Amino acid sequence: MSITRRDFLLLLGSSASTVVLYSLAGCDKKVAVQPTTPEVKAAFAFQPIKGPIPLETAGFRPEQQKEQYSSYEVQDDLVLPQGYQYQVIAAWGDKLGDSRFGYNNDYLSLIPTGENEGYLSVNFEYISAIPWMQTYEQVIGKSLPFDEVKAALKENKSGKNEINAFSLPDSNPIKAKIREICKEALLDQGLGVMSIRKTADGKWERTNSKADRRISGISGLEDGRYLKATGPAVVVFRKQQGLGYVDKLGDRIIGSYGNCAGGTTPWGTVLSAEENFQAQVPEPVYADGTSFDPSKQPFALGDEELFGQGNVFGLAGNKYGWIVEVDPANPNDYGTKHTWLGRYHHEAVGVRTEAGKPLAFYSGCDRRGGHIYKFVSRDIVNDPKDKANSRLLSQGMLYVAKFNPDGTGRWIPLKADTPINPDLPSTIAGNVIRLPKGPTKAQDKGGQAFQPLPARVEGGDFEITKDEQITQYKQKFKKLGDLYIGNPEEQQGAILIDAHYAANAAGGTCTARPEDTEIAPNGNLYISFTSGSPDDEGGPDIRVFKGPKNETPYEYGWVMRLVEDANEPTANSFQWQMVATGGEPSVGGLGFANPDNLLLDNNGNIWMVTDMSTSKMNQAVKSRTNDKGKPASLSGLFGNNALWYIPTNGDDALKAFLFGIGPMECETTGPCFAPDQQTMFLSIQHPGETNGIRKNQASETREFLITTTTGEEFLQSRQIPVGSNWPSKKPDDSPKPAVVAVWKSPAT
Repeated sequence: MSITRRDFLLLLGSSASTVVLYSLAGCDKKVAVQPTTPEVKAAFAFQPIKGPIPLETAGFRPEQQKEQYSSYEVQDDLVLPQGYQYQVIAAWGDKLGDSRFGYNNDYLSLIPTGENEGYLSVNFEYISAIPWMQTYEQVIGKSLPFDEVKAALKENKSGKNEINAFSLPDSNPIKAKIREICKEALLDQGLGVMSIRKTADGKWERTNSKADRRISGISGLEDGRYLKATGPAVVVFRKQQGLGYVDKLGDRIIGSYGNCAGGTTPWGTVLSAEENFQAQVPEPVYADGTSFDPSKQPFALGDEELFGQGNVFGLAGNKYGWIVEVDPANPNDYGTKHTWLGRYHHEAVGVRTEAGKPLAFYSGCDRRGGHIYKFVSRDIVNDPKDKANSRLLSQGMLYVAKFNPDGTGRWIPLKADTPINPDLPSTIAGNVIRLPKGPTKAQDKGGQAFQPLPARVEGGDFEITKDEQITQYKQKFKKLGDLYIGNPEEQQGAILIDAHYAANAAGGTCTARPEDTEIAPNGNLYISFTSGSPDDEGGPDIRVFKGPKNETPYEYGWVMRLVEDANEPTANSFQWQMVATGGEPSVGGLGFANPDNLLLDNNGNIWMVTDMSTSKMNQAVKSRTNDKGKPASLSGLFGNNALWYIPTNGDDALKAFLFGIGPMECETTGPCFAPDQQTMFLSIQHPGETNGIRKNQASETREFLITTTTGEEFLQSRQIPVGSNWPSKKPDDSPKPAVVAVWKSPAT
C-alpha cells in the first residue's frame, strides 16, 4: 500500500530537510561506473552506501545494475557512509555499577544532565543461546555447568531437554546447577543506566557515576531491590490464594526481562517494554488474573536453546509483560511496572504529553496477530517536565485499536462492560484467532455441532479457526466482564493482565507484528509493522495489511501513520495510512525488509532499523518459486539488518536511503540521537546468533536471483562470512552485543 508524496508531507509539516543531488565517488572499490546519488542533508549529511540489491536511491541506471550487482561481499562489521566512524561505548561483560553490561542491548535513551553529558539507559532483551553459551567463559571469566545439566536432562523420561526444576527439592544438586545458569542468564537481561560525556575530540567516554546501575531479571531475588507496581493488577498480585499460582510476594516483583524497545518521557524518565516474557514464564492466566503454575514453562537447555529461566525461581508469569518506568537520575529507583498500560508482548512506547490534556501512551504487541494499544490518563498534565506526571500512569483507561479497511479506525476500551465481538478467522492471514477459554458445547441453529468450547475455569486461551465458532462464542459471552471474575477492581486487573486475549475478544484488529510507536512533533503516530506472515498464534487482518500489489500474506513489513481525529489524544476515532512498504523496488517496495525501531530527527525525518530473522538473512535464493510452484521466500536477498533514512520533504520524500549495514547475524536496533543530533547511539544485538564465533575467517559463496529496479532478473554471487568476530574483528574472537556511538568526522 502507498500514499502520495503530498499526503506524506502533511504528516510532519514543512520543517523537513532538503536533499541535494550530486555524484557519489568511491562508494565501492569495484564500481566501474559512478552513480548519481543524493547526499542527504539531514541530522547527518551522508552519501548512501551500496547494499546487496539495486535500489531506486542507489544511483545506478537500470542498464548498469546487472554489472554493478553481479557480485557482492557482505562484511562482518558496521558499515557506514564515507566519512563516518563508530566507537564502542560498552559491550557485554563490561562493568556497569555493581554488576555488568548485559546481553542483547536494545532500546537506548539519553537523558541529558548537562551539555554533552547524560545518562544513557540501555535495555537488555534476551539471551541468544548459541553465542552466549559458547563465549560465556571467555567473556565473563568463569564457567557454568552447561554440560552437567545437559547430561542430566538427557535422562529425562519425556525425551525432551527440559525439566520442572521448581518442583525439585532444594537439596537436589541439578537444581542448584540449573539455578546457577538461570541466575546468570537473567542477570544479563533487564535494564542498565550508565553515565557518559562527550570529550574534546568528539568521542564519548563513560564517567561511572553513582547512578550507574543494573536492573536485571533477578533484581530483588537476593538483594532486596524489588520492582514496584501501580494500577488495578496490583490487587491481583496481592492475592494470597486464587484459581492459579500465587508467589506470596504481594506487590513486590522480582526483576524485569525481555526488555526490548521503550520510550522517553518529557520529565526525564525512561520506559522499558517487556516483550517476549513467555519464553521464561507461563503467559496464560486464569479468570481471576492469577498465573499458571511455573511447571507450565519448564526449564529447557540444549545446544541451541535456553528457556524457562524463571521456572527454578518460581516466578509468577502475571508479573511480566509490562511497561517499566525508571528515573535514571535516581540511583535508588529500580523500576515501577504500570499495569494500566496492559500486559502483553510490549514493543516501544509512544509518549504524547501536552499541557492541559491527559497523557496518551501508545504501544504495540509484537506477536503475529498482536494489537496496537493506547493508554489515556484520567487526569491532565500541568507541566510536561514535572516528574509528578508519573503518577498519572496509575489511573486511566487502556484501549485497543480497531482498523477499518477504508482508512478509519476507533479505540475500544478494555473494561468489563465492553461487548464481545472478535474478528472472524476468515479475515485473518492463517485463519486463526485465539480467545479466552469458553464454557460449554453448543450447536448452531441448524443443529450442527461445533468443537466444544473449553471450560473457562481451565484458564488460558484456545484456537478458533472457523467463523461459526465466533458466533458460538458470542452467544455464550456478551461482554468482557463475563470472562473475568472478582470485584470491579480485581476484574479490571485480570483484564489488563490478560490484555492480548481480552483485546482479541473485544474485536481489536489483529496486526502484523507492531514493533515501534513514535510520536511526531505534530502529534501524529508512526507505527512500524515488521512482518505480515502468520503463525499458530495468529496473523494480521488481510483487509488492512497488504503488499504493494495487494498480496496477502506479505512478509516484508510497513510503516503506518495514525492521526487522531481533531488531533486530540483522547479521541475515540482516528485515520490511518501506510506510508512506506518493505520489499523489492521492482514490485513496489522501498528496498528494506522487516522494519523495526523508528527514530524521528529534529526535522521530522524518519530513521529506521530492520529486524530480519537471523535464520533468513543471506539465505540463498536460486529460484523465485518453490517446489510446489508457489512464490519462494525472498528474505535472503536483503542481506544483513540495516539502518535506513526516509526524508519527508523535497523531491526524494518517501524514498529509502541506506545509511548503515550491521555485522553478521545481528539486529540493528535502538537508534537514539544526542541532543545536538551530531551523534547517533546504536545497539548492535546478537552478532553471530546462529553460527557463533567466526572461525578461521570462514565464509561461503551463495547465489541469489535478484532483479533490477525495473524487474529484470539476473544472478548475483555473494560472499558471506559464517559467524561473527564483531566488535573486536580479531580472528576467532568472541562476538559480543555492544552499544556504539556514530558520528561524522569533522574533516568530512
